[in-house]
Amino acid sequence: MITQYRNIGEDRPVIRQLDETAINRIAAGEVVERPASAVKELVENAIDAGATRIGIEIADGGKTLIRVTDDGCGITPGDLPLALSRHATSKIDGSDLLNIHTFGFRGEALPSLGAVGRLSITSRVTGDEAATIRVSGGKPEPVRPAALRNGTVVELRDLFFATPARLKFMRSDRAESQAISDVVKRLAMAEPSVGFTLRDVSGGGEGRVTFRADAESGDLFDALLARLTRVMGREFTENALPIDATREGIRLFGYAALPTYSRGAAVAQYLFVNARPVRDRTLTGALRAAYFDFLSRDRHPAAALFLDCDPTLVDVNVHPAKSEVRFRDPGVPRGLIVSALRHALAEAGHRASSTVATATLGAMRPEMPGAPPRVYQMDRPSPGARMAAYQAQAPFTPAPAYGERPAPEPGFAELSSAYSGRIIEEPDAPREDQATLESLPLGAARGQVHENYIIAQTETGMVIVDQHAAHERLVYEKLKHQMAENGVAAQALLIPEIVELSAGDCARLLEVAADLEKLGLGIEPFGGSAVAVRETPAILGEVNAAAMLRDILDELDDAGESQLVQARIEAILSRVACHGSIRSGRRMRAEEMNALLREMEATPHSGQCNHGRPTYVELKLADIERLFGRT
Repeated sequence: MITQYRNIGEDRPVIRQLDETAINRIAAGEVVERPASAVKELVENAIDAGATRIGIEIADGGKTLIRVTDDGCGITPGDLPLALSRHATSKIDGSDLLNIHTFGFRGEALPSLGAVGRLSITSRVTGDEAATIRVSGGKPEPVRPAALRNGTVVELRDLFFATPARLKFMRSDRAESQAISDVVKRLAMAEPSVGFTLRDVSGGGEGRVTFRADAESGDLFDALLARLTRVMGREFTENALPIDATREGIRLFGYAALPTYSRGAAVAQYLFVNARPVRDRTLTGALRAAYFDFLSRDRHPAAALFLDCDPTLVDVNVHPAKSEVRFRDPGVPRGLIVSALRHALAEAGHRASSTVATATLGAMRPEMPGAPPRVYQMDRPSPGARMAAYQAQAPFTPAPAYGERPAPEPGFAELSSAYSGRIIEEPDAPREDQATLESLPLGAARGQVHENYIIAQTETGMVIVDQHAAHERLVYEKLKHQMAENGVAAQALLIPEIVELSAGDCARLLEVAADLEKLGLGIEPFGGSAVAVRETPAILGEVNAAAMLRDILDELDDAGESQLVQARIEAILSRVACHGSIRSGRRMRAEEMNALLREMEATPHSGQCNHGRPTYVELKLADIERLFGRT
């Protein structure tokens, strides 16, 4: 029985050439997915034209109007019809598609937009006359004279009027406007030296400015920091670490936030390759891998990272939207991101984000709303008077009998010795000068409240430390350091476990066998598409090897690399650290509290616990006085 294909009639099908309008509409389906895609293409054209100021006006989420105005080099009247032809561009000569230095290069955007909407281009080149051309539904009109001072104005009205079925897939005006704003902000971050203005003119009139970023001056990092402050907010830049590293011809720079400044979704992650905004799984996975030991699974890091490299090392001709890229050696940028971010986070030491203190102060309610401000007539006491008051209010501790020294209960020093190999001895000499301790970042311990929170005084304010969370992080870092020095102990299986896989999965798993062996998971080929698991990490105990290997393969498919084994090992170390640290509800001596503060200052990542929560809150004296109306 012969089954007739439903798309083929009784007559033999005839191959025919599609007309230009149909070709452009098909291309528009790939290039122009929504109004934000049109804005992206037009703004990128303006940047490629050397514009220093770009204005974007939209109406009804870009569905009825998109107008992009720039002060770039412009288009001559003779080139305007050619600009609306497919694969016509001034940006490349077609000889080398791997050496791309501009945003656009395909020559598809303008003809695609003209095929699905009503497009007009008005432009003027310095020293020439201004001209305009219109195209509606793929049908161009003759070039006409126009009035324009300089640059180019591209106006797109009634997007998808020629393909009304596409309009049914558009979202609400608000959602489309938000998508356009996100596109403009990403391009503004990529070009700090260019000024951007986004205006919503729905309903007519001048409308309202929804985003504005003036051109920034200064060196690379100063201009980028100012632009990121404008786009991502001052809170991000105040809690971000500068990144600048190079490896094998690829440079990584930008800013990455502290772990305590994290988000509930991956909405504050911006990645750029040669100034091109991209959404690349390899780069996103590298960013997640750099933070995975500092954040819980439901939190996401915030970062704006820029990769600069020779254009021949990266292929941007992967997708018409040009949002995906492919590196010649993807392991190099991934390793660069992971190592650079981890180094920056380690250099940050015990630092925690300022938003922690802001949230703490915001939770305090000193007065009822509308109440008149209190007026205090008492001046602040001098440092000498404060010290005398502290000594007078200090609790009295009777001295032990001559020759008798009370045995201290197990505390921070004894608990730390179990993991660090050293004991912090209780000094026989008088206590360290309090003024010296106050000058240190976490200050001098003044007391303990609710048997869990240490109150310390600094020169500029006070610090509240969660003793359990802080010590948990310290013990965890020591355990990780010991594991890095001594390696992961492997437990050989008496009978190797044989796992049957597909040929592709087997090959992919054996490619990372060397990395897995460093983590105590030993695998080797067993003939055909099977692998033999001969040893597993001893710290994991009894392991379902087949399930673990399949989970590793899932991660390799999703992110290109797997952190599963390391994550499980470190999760156990984290639990060990949790059970071996100072518990909430245990009283600590002054020496123990100060020793904990000093070790926090010397330990990387001690500003957050193993789950990404802050270990301490710092309150400035000026903010405390403001709470009490003393300013």
